[in-house]
Parts: sequence; C-alpha cells; structure tokens
Amino acid sequence: MEGALETRRIENSLDGNTGALNQLRSGTTLVGRYQVQDVIGVGGMGSVYRARDMHFPNVLKLVAVKEMINQAPDPLVRQTIVQNFEREANILVTLNHPSIPKIYDFFTHDERSYLVEEFINGKDLETVLKQSPTPIREEQTILWAIELCDVLMYLHTHQPEPIIFRDIKPSNIMINQMNHVVLVDFGIAKIFKTGQKGTMIGTEGYSPPEQYRGDATLQTDIYALGATMHYLLTHRDPRLEAPFSFKDRPIREINPLVSPELEVIVDTALQYNPEERFPSASDMKAALVALARRTGALTKATSASLTLQEQPITAVWEFALEDEVRSSPSVEGGILFAGAYDNNLYALTAAKGEFIWKYPTEGAITSKPLVDNGVIYFGSEDGKLHAVSTKTGKLIWDYATGAPIRGSARIAEGHIFVGSDDCNLYAINIASYRKSWALSTEGAIRSTPAIQGGLIYFGNEANEFTCADFRGQVKWRFSTKRPNTSSPLVLDGIVYFSSLDGNFYALDAKSGWTIWRFRMGKGSISSPCSVENFVYVGSADTYMYCLDKSSSREIWRFKCDHQVSGSPIVYKDGIYFGAADGAFYCLDYKTGRQRWKYVTHGPITGTPAAANDLVYIGSSDHKIYAFMP
Repeated sequence: MEGALETRRIENSLDGNTGALNQLRSGTTLVGRYQVQDVIGVGGMGSVYRARDMHFPNVLKLVAVKEMINQAPDPLVRQTIVQNFEREANILVTLNHPSIPKIYDFFTHDERSYLVEEFINGKDLETVLKQSPTPIREEQTILWAIELCDVLMYLHTHQPEPIIFRDIKPSNIMINQMNHVVLVDFGIAKIFKTGQKGTMIGTEGYSPPEQYRGDATLQTDIYALGATMHYLLTHRDPRLEAPFSFKDRPIREINPLVSPELEVIVDTALQYNPEERFPSASDMKAALVALARRTGALTKATSASLTLQEQPITAVWEFALEDEVRSSPSVEGGILFAGAYDNNLYALTAAKGEFIWKYPTEGAITSKPLVDNGVIYFGSEDGKLHAVSTKTGKLIWDYATGAPIRGSARIAEGHIFVGSDDCNLYAINIASYRKSWALSTEGAIRSTPAIQGGLIYFGNEANEFTCADFRGQVKWRFSTKRPNTSSPLVLDGIVYFSSLDGNFYALDAKSGWTIWRFRMGKGSISSPCSVENFVYVGSADTYMYCLDKSSSREIWRFKCDHQVSGSPIVYKDGIYFGAADGAFYCLDYKTGRQRWKYVTHGPITGTPAAANDLVYIGSSDHKIYAFMP
C-alpha cells in the first residue's frame, strides 16, 4: 500500500509546473556518458532530455534522460519521492514490449535522479491533437486504440503480478515515426493486488470515479483509454469538462462522422461502474478488431490524412565494392568480412566501414565467411575452399573441389564441412588441409550444413535432405518435391528447413520423420532462425512468417512488397532480413510490427550480421550497409 505522503494526486495537468527550473545545459555530460543535446519535455519535478550515449563514439545513439529534482523540504516526503522514481525504473526494467520504451540506466548525480530510456522519435498525442484543426479520423483512432489495448493486455497479464498504468492520456502516448504507439511515463504505474487501496493518483478527466477513492483495477486503464478515444474523436479535452460527464456530450452529436458502433465501444469503456465496462483490454480489443473488419478501418488507416510522415532511416555507413554482394557478411574482432561478385573477399572495420584488405580469388564469392582462430574460411565459384589469415588477408591454404562452392562452411571435430556443386559434401582436416572423406549425393549442395549431436544435416538441389554422421555415413534421407537450398536449423532434437516445394519442414533430427510441415504460398530458399519458442522463415510468396516452433501454429506473418530472398536473423528484440526488391526490413520479433525499412538499389539475397549495436547487410547494388538496430 502506498503511503499517505504520495506527492502526485489527482490533478488537472493543465496546471503550470516547475520542471523548467535548473535545466541542464546543452553539452552537459552526465556520469561521463550521456551528453545532453536538448530538452524534449518538462514535468512537475524535472525535465526530459535528448542525449547522446558516448559509449558508442562511432555511431549516433540517442537516449531519453528523464530527470527528477527532489526539492521537497520534508525528509520523509523527499525519501518517498525517490522511492517512487526508483519504482518506475524497477517496473520498466522487467518489461519487454514494442510499445514500452526500454530502460538502459538509472543513477543519481548532484542530488538529482536520472532514468535513461529508449529515445522515441515522434510526437505525443497531445501535440498531435493541438496541431490538428479537426478530430482524428475514426480509422486512425481504431488503429491506435488496438495497439493501446495490446500493451494494456501485456501489462495486465504481467507475471508475477499485473501492472496498472493508472495514467492513460494523450500526453503519455507517443506516436513514433512508424505511426505506432509507445506508452511513456510509468511514474505512477503500480503492481495490482486485489483489495489493495492507494492514494488518489491520476489525471482529472481521464481518471475513473474509483480512482478518486484510491481504488485501482484493470478497468481503471480501460476507462482512461475510453476518455482518450473520446478526446481524439471529438477534439474536446476532458480536463476542461465536468468529471464523469461523457454521457452529456455524446460523440456523434459532436462528430457525426463517427460510426454508431465505435460510439458504443467508447461508451462501454466510459461506464461509471467498473463492472459495466469491458472486462479486460482483450475484450475491448476484440470489439475494436471486429468493427475494423466489418468497416475495413485498418486498411483505410494506412492512408489516413493525420498519419505521421515516415522519416527515412539512414545507414551508419556504407561501403561500395566493385560488383554485386550476394553473400552474407561475418563480423569478428571488430572486423567485417564479406565476399563479392568481383571475386574478392573484403575486410573492413566494423565500426566505420573502412577498408583494411581484400583477397582475390578466381571466381565470385556467394558464401558466408567462417572465422575461427584467426583464420577465415570461405568457398568461391572457382571451386576452392580458401583459408586466409584474418590479420593479413594472405592465403594459408586452399582445397579444390570439382565445381563451384556456393554454400557456407561449418567447423566441428577438427574438420571443415562444406558442400559443392559437384554434388559432394566434403570433410576437410584443418590440420593437414586434406580431405578426410566426401559424401556423394544426387544434386549440387548449396545448403550450409548444420551440425548437432555428432550429426550433419544438409539439403541439395536433387530434392533430398540428408543426415550423415562424422564418418560420412548416411543415417537417413528425406525427399521433398523441389530442391532444398535453405540451410537447416537444429534445435531440441528437431531440424527445420524450407524448400522450393513451398513447405517449411520440421523433422525429427534422429529419425527424419516428419513432425510437422507448414505450407507457404510459394517456395523458399530462406534459411530459418529462432528465438524463444518462435521460428522465422521467409518465402517467395512475399511473406516473412513467425511460427510456434513446436506446433507450426502461425503467430504472425508480415507482407513485403516482393519475395523474401534473404534469410532472417534476430538481434536483440528485432528481426532483420532483405527482399528481392532491395528492401531491408526491421520488425519487432514478437509482433511482426515493422519498425523501419531501408531500400537499397538491388536484390538482397544474403543473411544479415549483427555485432556491437550495428546490423550489416550486403546488396546487389554493390554496397555493404551498416545500420543502428
């Protein structure tokens, strides 16, 4: 239970505040790391600054620094204020949702407390409303409300205990550059416990009746969301009206363009008695989604006139090569390695993309370099596997197969395993540079082998998928209807791969028996990746799929403008991949929500690499790009 000395009670947020006092100057560096650039917000107890994180001197990493200046004369009140500020940090650090800013740091400096969060580039809804001469269109309001329901569902089902936000209002809702909502200011959010009472906290006009009595339930946030939607649709600020008087100003009397169905949804959320509102944010979302499906609102919302204009993402650096980059880059020890169709393997500084050296072969390089113990291994269309020093770019040894090597290599048990277009999988001894064995198949092997539990898994162009042991003996084979270029993924006794026959397969790793198969719209050469219980794969049908890896249940799918020719990776909380039209995507890995897209000038066929807060990709436009996640 919160103490009686809680300083933030029900108040009209139009009142002036003192946050502008003693603001930090531009250029001030906090704790030797965060360099203040500008003030982006002012609160009752301090300011919010845009700052640069100087721990990343080679890239511009922006953060938001929230300040709390504790000027309370009473020591007990001052202690309570600090505890509440620390509570916000403790709540945020446990949360992981695309509509909640990430927390990076928390510290006290010169008797001020600071919370360092993800910088959200956009506008809060309060600003959007002030800049709009008319109410927000219904389609756009529905879209934002559904996203707010999503984040409330996440908070209200948070484990080990639910969290009530208690202050949903336009000024606490950011709209980022991708037109998605981000909920900010968790200063008065609280862990929900049945029967627990607190103090009167919230914002007049948005807080429901029970919040004035110190009660807070899950329906408290639903009421505030309803009040926010009412404001969006009517352009009438509830803080300027009598409390709980929404029935006296029906939405459609103010804005007849709003549908009767949406008016009913908002009215339900604004019921005086909590039990008469939606039982949960999930129920409110279901009502909004059902309305959107009947009216086509979500489709219309993409062209809504009030949608914020998307700002183009820019590369941290780009490096031009002499020909197409169809291979996948690798990063090791601060160096990026990538092959190109100009027959060269390049070494660049990973931080700035500066040239270090290049090594020439006699054929194009489409495989991903493999770095191990100061040596980089890669195949070329000259038919050779090359072993080159990472420091000097000089050849150590090479091994010639009978045809181009287009797949990448793997290392295990002192051997390099790599496939060739001569239909053989080779095991080459690293110490002697000699072949230990070669396993012959019926088709070219362009699939990069996966190695797990003493077994090797790979596909070929003759519609086969093979499992062999370290002696080169076949354990089992699985037949598909089309070639298998995808590189497999082995997890928890299951091997995953896509095929040009349009199926994404999950096979028992020991027996080769089918566990499940997922039918895509077209074939795929995309190699899967996985995080948590999700597995991801792209397809020529233009979709990136996220599936439950144990059941093949579709979690989400994201539609691109062209076929997905590249393979995905998951880095931090984003999934990155390229498409045949040159687009490079970043999506939220849990929801499939697009964060940004960068369009190169040529198809992307490789897999990204990620290290040290940068993501790298090569394109057929002859360039390698580095991006901030």
